Amino acid sequence: MSEMQVGFAVCGSFCTLSQSMTALEQVAARFGSVWPIVSETVAATDTRFGAAHDFMREMERICGRRVISTVAAAEPIGPRKLLDVLVICPCTGNTLGKLAHGITDTAVTMAAKAHLRNGRPLVIAPSTNDGLSASAPNIGRLLERKQVYFVPFGQDDCKGKPTSLVADFTQVPQTIEAALEGVQLQPLLLRG
Repeated sequence: MSEMQVGFAVCGSFCTLSQSMTALEQVAARFGSVWPIVSETVAATDTRFGAAHDFMREMERICGRRVISTVAAAEPIGPRKLLDVLVICPCTGNTLGKLAHGITDTAVTMAAKAHLRNGRPLVIAPSTNDGLSASAPNIGRLLERKQVYFVPFGQDDCKGKPTSLVADFTQVPQTIEAALEGVQLQPLLLRG
């Protein structure tokens, strides 16, 4: 597949942003046109993993487009039918909860709402320390939704963080391809 219009949204799981950038590079190489989107938290927060400005400039370099970082800028994604598929990589527990309950108060959640109104696939790459606790019901709700697909995920540190889940970001391109065919990539749950 090539020359698809792919949205690539990033939430504030800061420890996985470098893996997210690798996935973004793979998606851009494989599908052509990529629209970078970040949550307001990612746009405004410098952490020990890097400066927000540097991170967004890297996304713009990879995609050749300005980063969408506000609710207002994300809203036209739906009416203009800009995307064939939208990926949220990483998707935090906070964003999982908002998606599961229809809350659209960030650029990423607005992008998802706007995109889903067109009946097109949303791919979620979870990264959350509470995936097997507080975020588990939200993952369950999203698993049963039409047009929502997950990048295969599993526990990333079952001894140190027993409720933490993270997607295998290397499988983002394959998950996109499957989602475009209306199929959930399997196996969904990875063994550690």
